[in-house]
Amino acid sequence: MLRFIVKRLLSAVLTLVAVSIVSFLMFFALPRDPVSGMCPKNCNPERLERVRQELGLRDPKHEQYLAYMKGIFTGRDLGSSQGGRCDAPCLGYSYVNSEAVTDTFSRVLPVTLSIVIPAAIIWLVLGVGLGMISALRKGTVLDRAAIGFALTGASMQLYFVGAVLQLVFIYTLKILPVPHYTPLLQNPLDWAGGLVLAWFALAFLFSAIYARLSRAQMLETLSEDFIRTARAKGLSKGRVYGRHALRAAITPIVTIAGLDVGGALGGTVITETTFGLQGLGRTAVDAVRSGDLPTIMATVLVSAAFIVVANIIVDLLYALIDPRVRLR
Repeated sequence: MLRFIVKRLLSAVLTLVAVSIVSFLMFFALPRDPVSGMCPKNCNPERLERVRQELGLRDPKHEQYLAYMKGIFTGRDLGSSQGGRCDAPCLGYSYVNSEAVTDTFSRVLPVTLSIVIPAAIIWLVLGVGLGMISALRKGTVLDRAAIGFALTGASMQLYFVGAVLQLVFIYTLKILPVPHYTPLLQNPLDWAGGLVLAWFALAFLFSAIYARLSRAQMLETLSEDFIRTARAKGLSKGRVYGRHALRAAITPIVTIAGLDVGGALGGTVITETTFGLQGLGRTAVDAVRSGDLPTIMATVLVSAAFIVVANIIVDLLYALIDPRVRLR
């Protein structure tokens, strides 16, 4: 197990290095002036030249890349006009926001985490549970209702679901506040009240998809020979379905869940925009519109890190869920 973890960590590091090289070449090595997009439009030629000097854009490309990567681990001097030194992990300086990218992320990343993690718990419990029950009650009214729920959720758009939820629970029934973000430790109830609609809007769409996937996977597993053998041995239904069928059926779901959660942590743009929350996804969109390349590059790296870590966790979970899996 330890050897597998070390190999996966090395693979993750290589993947992130490759992503950083490609993103750096795309943003800073193409035949264009990156400063013209990073600096506000009212910058004069003297200001633009000072920005180039402060960012080291006159240095060779490989030295620029190494300086950027070194700043992530040891910090970096940004120059007097940029607030002096940027402590590790330094992801660059945004001239559009007039602050270090790390400071921007320290505000917006907790918002995205507060949306995605609770929503993921809801959609996994609801979607997988509903799909499994539907498979075990195939052909019944419950099965048809689950299929109808899955089709409805899969055909909906998040911005429509979010708007309907706000209309009903905020402006009509007036039982929930306008969506907002409050730090969890500051006021847990206000934190939950301000984000609960975003949780259920995001979870509704994902849980519908997971219900269909779980149902199909469970039905396929129930037709396997080892399930028939377990039944022939006289094992109880709870043991057959819970210990054998569920563990075998849920393995592919875990793979998909890891990718979905990792991707969602990289930025839930539509959810944040629908509910007026400033998270990582909405910050990335704003950075693209304003040409804020340091923020865009940092977002790419952080999003890639989330997906890589999610895949490592999924690989480790295989050994716990399915005893047939051997990590070597």
